[in-house]
Amino acid sequence: MAQRTRGWLLGLTATASLMVALDATVVATALTRIRLDLSATLEQLEWTVNAYNLTFAALLMTGAALGDRLGRRRMFVAGLGVFTAASAACALAPGIGWLIAARAVQGGGAALVMPLAMALLSAGFPPEQRAKALGVFSGLTGLAVVAGPVVGGIVTEGLAWQWIFWLNVPLGLAVVPLVLRRVPESRGDGASFDVGGVLLVTGGALGLVWGLIRADAAGWGSAEVVGALVGGAVLLAAFAAWELRVPQPMVPMRLLRSRGFSAANAAGLFMYASLYGSLFFLTQFLQMSLGQGPMATGLHLVPWTATLTVVAPIAGVLVNRVGARPLIAAGLTMQAAGMAWIGLIADPTMPYWQLVPPMILAGAGVSMAMPPGQTAVINAVAPPEIGKASGVFNTIRQFAAVFGVAILAAVFTAKGGYGTPHTFSTGFAPAIAVSGALSLAGALAGLFIPRPVEAPTPTRTASSPRPTPEPTR
Repeated sequence: MAQRTRGWLLGLTATASLMVALDATVVATALTRIRLDLSATLEQLEWTVNAYNLTFAALLMTGAALGDRLGRRRMFVAGLGVFTAASAACALAPGIGWLIAARAVQGGGAALVMPLAMALLSAGFPPEQRAKALGVFSGLTGLAVVAGPVVGGIVTEGLAWQWIFWLNVPLGLAVVPLVLRRVPESRGDGASFDVGGVLLVTGGALGLVWGLIRADAAGWGSAEVVGALVGGAVLLAAFAAWELRVPQPMVPMRLLRSRGFSAANAAGLFMYASLYGSLFFLTQFLQMSLGQGPMATGLHLVPWTATLTVVAPIAGVLVNRVGARPLIAAGLTMQAAGMAWIGLIADPTMPYWQLVPPMILAGAGVSMAMPPGQTAVINAVAPPEIGKASGVFNTIRQFAAVFGVAILAAVFTAKGGYGTPHTFSTGFAPAIAVSGALSLAGALAGLFIPRPVEAPTPTRTASSPRPTPEPTR
């Protein structure tokens, strides 16, 4: 593939993934305006956020499998089309029910875009350039996750909440024809579509995500939540058993025997649970306890956001030199320290500037860990299985978002509440400390990633090609 084509590939997949990642968090600072305009209840506001995460997480593996079977570029474009149309439907929603339904459709489109963007990117770059490309890609995607409240606050206060969705429409209409012209098609090695696997994994993911989303409102011990969680776990166990028996599995179980694949995905689970959970509550802390508005809240997260644009690309370059393990372990330890620091100083009377150093520390840490985490997963599989590995990684990441918010919410409601700035801070401090503990668990998981194995250097003449090191398995 020509270098110019790779440039288009990186730019277009990163742009599409930025749109998708942004919409996971962009509504956070717009919820108050949505509640007033559409007369929404608190539970309806929660579903405005969670409907997107629910379909996103439940359909990710299906999206990756469809791309492998029918063509990654084709299904990537289909996902972009669905996402763009659903964004327009969100902006035009006449009531909260329509908005929630449109958000669910948005998540379905996103489930095609995100894993196939990584698969197209990984298949289009050779191993020696893949880590750098994924560093740029993950830097932009990670920036979108944290910048969502910034963009949402500025757009909501400057224009209207509907514009956080309208912004996707011209971007989607511009990206789709460029992808069709500039991005080459690729497929996985699956010769048939694993219908049984798709149904089992979708049902299992749906059960687990539904249970986590409903746990705070219905109670962890309620029949609805326990039934959903147990049902989801049973279906995922059945999925694993099914995949061992079918000749063309959508997720070969042998991948889980790879220490690098399993450890990198475990580190990703804890990393994104910590990131999404802390983002959810830190945004509210700035508004509820420190009294900031939507725009100020978004702008005051910039010290956390800006580190991603600087550190992630550098980490993407370094991973080929030092390996994924030290970068993930060090980065997630830094994020854990930053979250613990915020938990220790959180108080409604504190000045904002005291949050800046721990936000920079945590942001630099997670930015250091993101690119090597993705690279470790992709490098642990053979090229034809990149799509499947990408689907697993992204499913875990989106599940981690719901898991992180649910765990932190349980701690928050046990210790504090929304009554006053003081009661919010009382619950926020231990919740954000749990975010640090999740990050530290990710650092420990990262230590199990194997060191890269250097290929022996054979004797060669001046005209002999340089050997390419084999990826770590």
